[in-house]
Amino acid sequence: MLNGRTLGANHAGGLIARRTSWAMLGILLFILLGYVVWPSLRLFDEGLNWPSLRDLFGTLSSANNRALFNSVWISLWTVVGAGTLGTTLAYLFFRFDFPLKRALVAMAALPLALPPLVGVLAFLFLYGESGILPRGIQAILGLTEVPFSFSGMWAVWLVHVYSMYVFFYLFCSAALQNVDRSLLEASSDLGASQFHTVRRIILPQLRPSIVSASLLVFMISMASFTAPLLFAGTKNFLTLQIYNYKMNGNLEYSATVSVVLTLICLLFLLLIELDRRQSSTISASKGSAPTPVPVGSGAGRFFALLGALSILTFLALPVLTIILISFVKEGSWTWQVLPQAYTLDNYLNLFSQPDVLAPIKNSLTMATLATAANIVFGVAAAVFVVKGQIPGRGIVRTLAVLPFAIPGTVIAINLIVAFSEGSLLSGGSILVGSFWLLPLAYFIRHIPLIVRSTISALESFDDRLIDASQDLGASRVRTFFSIVLPTIAPGILAGTLLTFVTALGEFVSSILLYVFDNRPISVEILSQLRLYDFGAAAAYSVFLMVLIGGATYIVSRFGGSARAGMVR
Repeated sequence: MLNGRTLGANHAGGLIARRTSWAMLGILLFILLGYVVWPSLRLFDEGLNWPSLRDLFGTLSSANNRALFNSVWISLWTVVGAGTLGTTLAYLFFRFDFPLKRALVAMAALPLALPPLVGVLAFLFLYGESGILPRGIQAILGLTEVPFSFSGMWAVWLVHVYSMYVFFYLFCSAALQNVDRSLLEASSDLGASQFHTVRRIILPQLRPSIVSASLLVFMISMASFTAPLLFAGTKNFLTLQIYNYKMNGNLEYSATVSVVLTLICLLFLLLIELDRRQSSTISASKGSAPTPVPVGSGAGRFFALLGALSILTFLALPVLTIILISFVKEGSWTWQVLPQAYTLDNYLNLFSQPDVLAPIKNSLTMATLATAANIVFGVAAAVFVVKGQIPGRGIVRTLAVLPFAIPGTVIAINLIVAFSEGSLLSGGSILVGSFWLLPLAYFIRHIPLIVRSTISALESFDDRLIDASQDLGASRVRTFFSIVLPTIAPGILAGTLLTFVTALGEFVSSILLYVFDNRPISVEILSQLRLYDFGAAAAYSVFLMVLIGGATYIVSRFGGSARAGMVR
């Protein structure tokens, strides 16, 4: 028989007392309003004024209108390219069995292991004007000039497609698992062609996933900074305009462009959230998934093998290039196709030379501080949103996802505007030019990761376990640490690892906020690249790839459904 205390509890609020809920709401709102909303409002106050808007966007031919056009243009084509590649791969893996399929499935998510700066460097070493591939073809054919090199808009597009098709692949792969085999069998029995079956049965099932991935990829592409910085040349992009105005000391113009970019990204965040709520009401199919069809004919297997090899090469070459260059001796690769001298010193120096080790220590320290803060805040916010019993849960959930829509360049400008003078939020100190501004930026940027992964884990938690624990006399605190926390730990772990490795390789905010004493790995990679020490830059990059690859593996093994919850 249930006692009175249990009868008074309910599934939404049995874990947290009302008084505790109010205290949690106050603390969560103080952090979200103080470090996310208020800096953004300061930015809008600084940048949203008619004279600056008129100066920057008053004429169609202005550099900023060209930047706006280029950012939108490249984002639309990124959606088309990444969508075509990612959706096609997901469908081919789902529907057919062909040579090298297992290798392709294992490699399909490889771009996730490349931090943005590292991926761009790989394309620069591989496809740039002095890259291995153009120089190699030039040498083989005896040409006087390289036959091609990637630069400008199409180079940015190719980097975007490589790094962002994974969202379409993952979203569509998950959706295809719910396709009912009986629908495909019925279509085949009625004589429908493969094309007709895809158009009338598969695509309607994939439409919600394609829409979600398209909105997400468009927003990420609009906020892209690294690929335009190293490949765009003289082309203007909104993120580059923000960076250039800041570097030239014109913070007001930088803030104005930041406002425009933020409004665009906020619009797409709103569309993503509306799409997520609509998609959550769609029920999944109850039928079994179809068995992949073997590609049996000689010609079919040949072309399938050729296509698989081409895609594997496209996916693996950037990573293999970075690994190769990481062994290059400084000064041994100038005009040659391949480096002429190799050494292990680039790796040995990472942990033996104090000046080389310093960026690694800085990144580890700042990523650890930011991740620890994200864990405490993220778990508290998720518990309040899912298990709280007072109004305000929707506000916390909305504000917690807000940093996802604010590009890294804009977050940096937000913090510069907000903390260029002392305030209560900074303990009366000026944070601009200090060590602490960069960990704060990492914390703000990654708030959504742990919040969403933990919310996903809590939403699948069986509340009857809480009732049983309290029936046996356990307090709310003991119930949380003994029952709830161990159960949702995989979700917290997934968000924690992704937060840590993302902060470790963060570049976009770092390039605007770092000082020499806290320069992180990503900034040091760019510095070594500008000094033409390609081996040292690549060795740092491999170090990041190993950490991210290990974290991705752990998440895939133990993160479970929580990983999917972070991208919903």
